[in-house]
Amino acid sequence: MIPVYGVAGRQVAVLGLGRSGLSAARAIVAGGGTAVCWDDGAEGRARAEAEGFEIRDLTRGGAFEGVAELVVSPGIPHLYPKPHPVIEAALAAGVPVDNDIGLFFRSLGGEAGLPRVVAVTGSNGKSTTSALIAHILQEAGRPVQLAGNIGRGVLDLDVPGEGDVVVLELSSYQTELARALTPDVAVFTNLSPDHLDRHGGMGGYFAAKRRLFAEGGPDRAVIGVDEVEGRFLAGQMTEGFGDDRVIRISVERKLPGPGWSVIGRKGFLSESRKGRQVASVDLRDVAGLPGSHNHQNACSAYAACRSLGLAPRVIEAGLRSFKGLPHRSQLVAERGGVRYVNDSKATNVDAAAKALQAFESIRWIAGGLGKDGGIAALELHLGSVAKAYLIGHSAREFAVQLTSVPVEICETMEVAVARAAEEAQPGDVVLLAPAAASFDQYPDFEKRGEDFIARVGALSPQAISDK
Repeated sequence: MIPVYGVAGRQVAVLGLGRSGLSAARAIVAGGGTAVCWDDGAEGRARAEAEGFEIRDLTRGGAFEGVAELVVSPGIPHLYPKPHPVIEAALAAGVPVDNDIGLFFRSLGGEAGLPRVVAVTGSNGKSTTSALIAHILQEAGRPVQLAGNIGRGVLDLDVPGEGDVVVLELSSYQTELARALTPDVAVFTNLSPDHLDRHGGMGGYFAAKRRLFAEGGPDRAVIGVDEVEGRFLAGQMTEGFGDDRVIRISVERKLPGPGWSVIGRKGFLSESRKGRQVASVDLRDVAGLPGSHNHQNACSAYAACRSLGLAPRVIEAGLRSFKGLPHRSQLVAERGGVRYVNDSKATNVDAAAKALQAFESIRWIAGGLGKDGGIAALELHLGSVAKAYLIGHSAREFAVQLTSVPVEICETMEVAVARAAEEAQPGDVVLLAPAAASFDQYPDFEKRGEDFIARVGALSPQAISDK
């Protein structure tokens, strides 16, 4: 655990008592402070009370008397579509609001020591990129811990020492609110519309991501420039055409000029500096990183690890031994010549498009709780789809929008997997890439992916042998 710096003898309120909230409360106490806790749900309050924390209804008048600051869990809105009442009360009382990420960064240099911190944000690929960076470092023998939006809560980390590396995956919810953001290396993977109600639109969403760079002042910025926002951000961070503090990443185009860049095109990663190629990696047979979207993740991870001093061949060895993450282009079975791939994390149109471009001859399982705009934009990416099997709340809406491929409304995962398996031929890929949230039928995308895996595992051997 990392004790929070600057809270000794002070009372700190904690709102939201899930993983990050309880972790923050423990770390506040470890730093000599007093944590007073509140959660809108009785279950969360009971968990905190069982650990001996004081429960205080922060919605009541006068609740913030004597409180030095409020620490908020990432799922709680603090600005748009409207602030949570407790946050409104804190702001009205002049109490500053922070989150566990801010507490983590401000606590480095005390008992936490001074590790190198790599922070990864973006719309898609940040989990894979973060895990890949940590894997490469671990394979290279570097002490590394992975935390944030993946793995452990940041304040649950072991106290890092000099020379250690901490890799953080950070969501827009986390970067928007953190009062301290000081990574050594900051990574921006890409940007596509997501969480727009939470950020008041696309501009607010990008501004939340941009804070990691503008507020953090990283020594090195690794920035995907295939969207205009990334190009804008890279331009803001650079001091000139050849400034190698910015490493530009692309999987769509060559990047001219004398700067530092890493591109992934036609299955090859290439690193260029000062106008010449200095290293390359063939990614085509790297099983854990299929498709151009994963090649983008590989480029970002490669650049981050180069920033930390790793040699290209050391990084290549780590890329090749990476097995991938659950629910992200995860090969879960191959039966009767048919591959079954779980990409339940493809919860928006952009992520689903990348998954659909990674494979050929696809039996596509999609649907769930649709987002604004539905999936009509995916019509441009269905050239390899033989048929769509639609599930969940938006199944009928999606069926109307998909005009270029055959569709079948299955409603449940059980029916969709069974029907796709019945109709699949050797060489086909049964791909779960929902392009929708999971909350209509599952508590999260992980449970949805686990259901897909279970349904694949339960397929009749007779149905498979009939292929």
